Amino acid sequence: MGDMSLMQPTAAMDPYYYMNSAYPRQPLQYHMYAPLLPHISNLHPHQKTLQSFFIPENLREQLFKRNEATIVSTPAREVGLPLEVHVYHSLCLLEDKPGSFFGHSSWVYKATSRVDGKSYALLRIEGFRLVNELAMKAVESWRQIKHCSVVSIREAFTTRAFGDSSLIFVYDYHPCAMTLFDAHFSPQAHTAMMAQRQAIGSNTMLVPETTLWSYITQITSALKVIHTAGLALRTLEPSKILMTGKNRLRLNCSSIFDVLQYDGGQNLARYQQEDLLSFGKLVVALACNSLQSYHNLPSSFEYISRFYSPELKNVVLYLLSKPLPTKNIDEVVTLIAPGLLHEVNCSQYYTDTLESELSRELENGRLVRLMSKLGFVNERPEFDDDPRWAETGDRYLIKLFRDYVFHQVNNNGVPVVDMAHVLTCLNKLDAGVDEKIMLVSRDEQSCLVVSYKEVKNCISSAFNDLSSTRK
Repeated sequence: MGDMSLMQPTAAMDPYYYMNSAYPRQPLQYHMYAPLLPHISNLHPHQKTLQSFFIPENLREQLFKRNEATIVSTPAREVGLPLEVHVYHSLCLLEDKPGSFFGHSSWVYKATSRVDGKSYALLRIEGFRLVNELAMKAVESWRQIKHCSVVSIREAFTTRAFGDSSLIFVYDYHPCAMTLFDAHFSPQAHTAMMAQRQAIGSNTMLVPETTLWSYITQITSALKVIHTAGLALRTLEPSKILMTGKNRLRLNCSSIFDVLQYDGGQNLARYQQEDLLSFGKLVVALACNSLQSYHNLPSSFEYISRFYSPELKNVVLYLLSKPLPTKNIDEVVTLIAPGLLHEVNCSQYYTDTLESELSRELENGRLVRLMSKLGFVNERPEFDDDPRWAETGDRYLIKLFRDYVFHQVNNNGVPVVDMAHVLTCLNKLDAGVDEKIMLVSRDEQSCLVVSYKEVKNCISSAFNDLSSTRK
């Protein structure tokens, strides 16, 4: 089957492809702050750098890229796409070549729903004529599956918007994701792994065992929910699994085979056994770094025994064993216990890290609200029929404070651009501390000594005047 990267623009069809085509665009400035220089990397405990006030560079860049991939679009008429399909518009092709399901070509698009304004991934089965209407009931069953490692399906419908009889599956959209195939088995992935091997001086191209346990844990958890619900995935292969973050997997393309090969659930037990077998093949391929490793199991097991733990080997042996009534996903859950605890610990550490970064952004939100109030009040040309409203009373004090924070100059008249001074003043203002500061007018004829608390009260009073309803 073709590479069904449902939520990922491929190498040829990513957001930057449109910058080099007929749709010129400017990329976002991801690196808004320069990285630390060597001579200031090791600071004293009481010292801070500008970067320390914001989220790390790599995390901010990742989030910016996801936002850009979500809002990117192409003129539908110029690429031959319909303006609207059902309730979805602004279609954007996410693949440069079609996939295939049972001889039917498939394409993946990103589209925006006019119902809720959110982006979704539309998988189109080209030239498919639905024979049995009961097949669509399988989609309703899959809609009940809510799991962090399964790409949720929203709906499915038939359409002639593309000029033929097409079957559309609508999934959640995960921007900037890649398939497990792209991450581990593509030529680019092999090149990157070889470079890493040379960097560490290793002669083997191993996927770390902790990474394998992470994959196994996530897939097992997802299959547990799917099989318990009386369903079978049937698409457990590298090109149908998305990687939406570091070692973060989501099983994809659910319900498609249930619709294309509708049998009323008569072969559910066989399909669930095939899920376990496909799971075992996947682990072997990842451990041996080859999709062909399953065809030479003796050599593959020898390789796994040499470089991985006996616990991992036992999981693979069980998954690849003959189908039996007692062989089920519950037994796999028992076998992965050694790796399960490690995965839980890593998830908790990652959650702590993200919460720590989020706590920094809370400060940014407070300061943005405060600066917004200052912007509403300062230099307002007229209010309440008074053209000098912003220059009198408490508002004049606010103007002097604005100059104190943002418009200072040194002895040579050069502007002082000091982010630390700005953040310090705004934090003290937001807290309303009693510390006194001296505010001087631009003509140096007026000098006022006030506290941050007094300035805060002036801002609150002026903003309340603006936001209050006046007759």
